[in-house]
Amino acid sequence: MNNSSWERNDATAEVRRLHRRDSLSERIYLDLRGRLQRCAIGHDQRLVDLEVAAGYGTSRMPAREALLRLANEGYLVGTTRGFVTPKLSLDDIRDIFEIRHLLEPLAAANAARDMTAADQGLLAAAIEQARKAVAADDVERLILANINFRTAWLSAVRNERLANTIARFVDHVQTVRLSTLADRATRGVVCQGLEALNAAFHDRDTSAAATTMTNFLKAAERAFFAVRSHEIQAIPGADQGLIRSRQAGLAGRS
Repeated sequence: MNNSSWERNDATAEVRRLHRRDSLSERIYLDLRGRLQRCAIGHDQRLVDLEVAAGYGTSRMPAREALLRLANEGYLVGTTRGFVTPKLSLDDIRDIFEIRHLLEPLAAANAARDMTAADQGLLAAAIEQARKAVAADDVERLILANINFRTAWLSAVRNERLANTIARFVDHVQTVRLSTLADRATRGVVCQGLEALNAAFHDRDTSAAATTMTNFLKAAERAFFAVRSHEIQAIPGADQGLIRSRQAGLAGRS
């Protein structure tokens, strides 16, 4: 009887130990993902599991689990000397936008259908944050407002797999959007798109939500490639043919 009691207690203790470790790994994962979303981790910054663990005051394993999870989801790329953010090519960005064009209008329509008053309150707060960011030319604050707005409407999507897939692909583009949001015109495009989406969600208009999301994605894609093309054209030896083909493709979507 004593042995049986010991075995039950030992099993419970093991479950608790695993739960604590998993929770710690989850907290590190969420914090690092948030920093990646805010573009707070540069392309030249390496994340080494031992250094990350020391920074969070934990052992190596939870930090490594968090880093591997981020790598599996495409936020990071593993190297022989730690993890780095991926360097996405213009074709990579085009592919991601293509996926977003397929998924997000439907998801936006579903969110409009199922939107609650609490969801609308979160959207309104994010819109106000975006307005203040644009007025102050505050790029970091606009990034946060954009993230908050996206989180709010995606939380209204009942299909969690769809919402999570969209969130990851948007984040992958987000990590390379900091330079484009430094452009005043692009900031205006983002804010106008958020305002239009907010109106559709507020009215619970599924058709308007889908159409507005389609238009928002088109505008965001055009703005992104316009800024990136100007940057690449200034680089000696840049593939001008690739740039022209991307621009022609975007013009065809107008």
